[in-house]
Amino acid sequence: MAKKIKLLNPLTELISPVDLSLLSSSGSQLVEQIGLDVVRGVVLDILTGKNLRDSTEALTRRRIALLNLATVELFIRGTANSKDFVANLPKIATEILAEKGLQKSERWIAQWMLGLTDKAFQNVLRDDPDAIEDYRDRYIQICNDVIEMRETQKGSLLGEITLNGNQKAKINWLWITYLTNAIGAQTLAIRGSEKSAYGKLFEKLVLGSLLHILGFKHIAPPPQEYEKVFWLSSRNEKRESDATLLYKLGQGVRFDIGFIGRGNPEISLDKVTRFEREISLGRSKFFMATIILVDRIGANSRIERMAKDVQGTIIQMSAGYWPKQVAQVLNKTFGFKHDLIHMGDNETEKYLRKAMRKVPLEQFIGLSENFRNQYVKEEQAQYNLFEENSKEEE
Repeated sequence: MAKKIKLLNPLTELISPVDLSLLSSSGSQLVEQIGLDVVRGVVLDILTGKNLRDSTEALTRRRIALLNLATVELFIRGTANSKDFVANLPKIATEILAEKGLQKSERWIAQWMLGLTDKAFQNVLRDDPDAIEDYRDRYIQICNDVIEMRETQKGSLLGEITLNGNQKAKINWLWITYLTNAIGAQTLAIRGSEKSAYGKLFEKLVLGSLLHILGFKHIAPPPQEYEKVFWLSSRNEKRESDATLLYKLGQGVRFDIGFIGRGNPEISLDKVTRFEREISLGRSKFFMATIILVDRIGANSRIERMAKDVQGTIIQMSAGYWPKQVAQVLNKTFGFKHDLIHMGDNETEKYLRKAMRKVPLEQFIGLSENFRNQYVKEEQAQYNLFEENSKEEE
């Protein structure tokens, strides 16, 4: 049976479908929006010790800017359609939020028109739909009080904005106040959303890229082969690991990754003792070592000692060329051989840059035919992965 298409509400119909698509935050949708070549560049940054937040800030800022401008257009189009649009905006948003079964884009946009985010809606209104009208009335009153004070101090604000030569909106202090409140809430919401979405997305991509570069084969669980293979995000009866590597029959490694800084020691401590040291696959038992990848560790942290107590290893991704450390740990644990183990830093960067070109990123987030019947083609590079020494490396 075909899924019923829901009609757009009075706010979302003022935003183009392209701009509405920017509100999605799943891994595959983010890749579609920013392109695989850009993603490759960010993964390379992380493999060479750069911070995820730094590497994705430009992507986040771009998305915020596009949505900020889309919100300005929403205000202009709404005002061009009705001179009372802005005055009625809090009421329109309240009526939308009172409806059931809202899509995320509908809910978010309505919340922003009241200066709210999902988190603020939960904390301020305690997810109580009946409280929204009281909040709306207080919001209107506060805005009016601020505007009255501003007019007394600075005088009136009047003007006109024209979009595409035919959509005109007269602006005043109320128009600007509601717009800036909406953009402020929008920016907070997108930053929170991107922090979670990029973290989940790049955890898979970084681990998958690392293990592929080290020469291991990516498979879908449950495994049908047991030597030099890995899969991502496995779950068993106990806890979840971000990647499981089977080195040879009876020996393997569980990987856990978290883009967390030294300000979150309790999260890293939890990772140290997360996994059982022995698992059963088919008729065989595997002794599992543990490698935990974190952004960085504080100077006086107990985490590394605790990891050694449970025969685990913590590696800081803030260290330049930390994949070489992973290769060295595997060498010490299993006798693993790889060119990275004895490379200098300059050689390591060249090697990783070249190797990243061949990494099947689409596999790690379910976009390849073998792992899900969908494939995202790479567009022209916006993030030049091959600019340094490209002729030398070919």
